[in-house]
Amino acid sequence: MAFPLVLGAVLGAVPAASAASTSEVRAFDDGNAVTCRLDPGPYQLQVEKYLGLPQDGKQSESDCAAIQRMQQKYEIDPADGYAGLVSYRAAIVEWATTHKASLTGCPKRSQLVVCIDQARQLLWLQKAGKITFGPVPARTGMPGHRTRNGSHPIYKRVQKFWSHLYDGPIPYSQFFDGGQALHASYRPIFEDPGSHGCVNLRYDDAKALWSILRLGDSVYVWGTRQGA
Repeated sequence: MAFPLVLGAVLGAVPAASAASTSEVRAFDDGNAVTCRLDPGPYQLQVEKYLGLPQDGKQSESDCAAIQRMQQKYEIDPADGYAGLVSYRAAIVEWATTHKASLTGCPKRSQLVVCIDQARQLLWLQKAGKITFGPVPARTGMPGHRTRNGSHPIYKRVQKFWSHLYDGPIPYSQFFDGGQALHASYRPIFEDPGSHGCVNLRYDDAKALWSILRLGDSVYVWGTRQGA
């Protein structure tokens, strides 16, 4: 279980001599130790930007605390404050939720459109250019199993779908291109590897979309997913 970083306890938790020579700060909350990484991650600048932090590319105690809060919000484990790819994906969602003008790339149609931005791993719904749902995080296809770009209609909906190929449940499946579907996933949404071509969603997001979408609704996919 992850716990928030207590900044007031940081300096007391690590002796000054060792703090200068380590990339970690250990704080305590309710008697539980929490490790905060103070080395900058490969997405440090981007995460700083999306969380509204000073953009210097350097990890500070306050940066780590802000990243940890986001990691806890999105149930990222470990919540160590490191600005890696998983945290970058979560930060994109955090930014996009409050900056909906940044949700571009999807065609403006009078009908409802499911918009899937593979580069940002985001899904939202829009109608006549107005956002009506989302954005929410999505996981698209891994290399070799890419989610196919283009415009596709939802042609099949199965609420309690069982995949014989993968021998497991795939709830709230809404198929839009061959075997590729929007559906709920039980895996943490930001983790690698990507899907086998489907658009994975958090359970509650997939359930909400099931209640909104209908056969014939359009799914528009573009971009390329980063990562494995």
